[in-house]
Amino acid sequence: MKKLFLIVCLVAFTYTASAQIQTPQPSPSSKIEQKVGLTDVTLEFSRPGVKGRTIFGDLVPFGKVWRTGANANTKISFSTDVTVNGQTLKAGSYAIYTIPNKDKWEVMFYADSNNWGTPRKWDDSKVVAKATADVLPMPMKIETYTMTFDDITNNSAVIGILWENTYVGVQFETPTEKGVMASIDKVMGGPSPNDYYAAAVYYKEQGKDIAKAVKWIDKAVKLTKDQPRFWFYRQQSLIHAKAGDKKGAIAAAKTSLELATKAGNADYMKMNKDSLKEWGAL
Repeated sequence: MKKLFLIVCLVAFTYTASAQIQTPQPSPSSKIEQKVGLTDVTLEFSRPGVKGRTIFGDLVPFGKVWRTGANANTKISFSTDVTVNGQTLKAGSYAIYTIPNKDKWEVMFYADSNNWGTPRKWDDSKVVAKATADVLPMPMKIETYTMTFDDITNNSAVIGILWENTYVGVQFETPTEKGVMASIDKVMGGPSPNDYYAAAVYYKEQGKDIAKAVKWIDKAVKLTKDQPRFWFYRQQSLIHAKAGDKKGAIAAAKTSLELATKAGNADYMKMNKDSLKEWGAL
């Protein structure tokens, strides 16, 4: 009986020692991912709250390096090289540190991204890029520290930092043009209809050589004659219109409208009708 009692006590002690109480984190972690052009970008940060405190100039002093969040340093990762303020950041991960001030912030990308807060010993040689950003007042209070990707284009985006009544944004640029052109050059030796289509649409949207765009979209349409695609003809109409070929644009739009009607695609039906009306064909 005594032996059984000891076993029960040992089991109870073992369970108690291994049990852990789970409670919410005061500054929960967050991770956001964004595609910018052809570049994958990931932000990892912790999100403290205002909780009735004065943040900038008090809890976060002006003129001192800040971890830009809470807990571990905020980390950003890029799948390709990018540029910040004319400075190259190689593909990889970086810590984001800031020096807040009343009117402007200094934003630094630090090569060592594995620190809990700020490094014990700051190393200026690890600051691979820095930029100065204006402080923009927010019309409302942001209770929880927030980071965003704003103003996204094919070639750039802005890293937004929002907390209390402050917004700060830093732009980075991606090598999208270089990547797309390399891809186009690579596949043009034996491209598929989709390759011709994608290259033509890219040239149209980026304001590049419209004659090449016409050549490629016409090739894409020709290669799909047996299985015509209304969206191919739609882009053909827009590209020919941009090239000044109104007659060709109208012919392509009418074909796109006919195919879209058969497919029951109301969006393309409307877009083609609007264009034909604009070009005086309806």
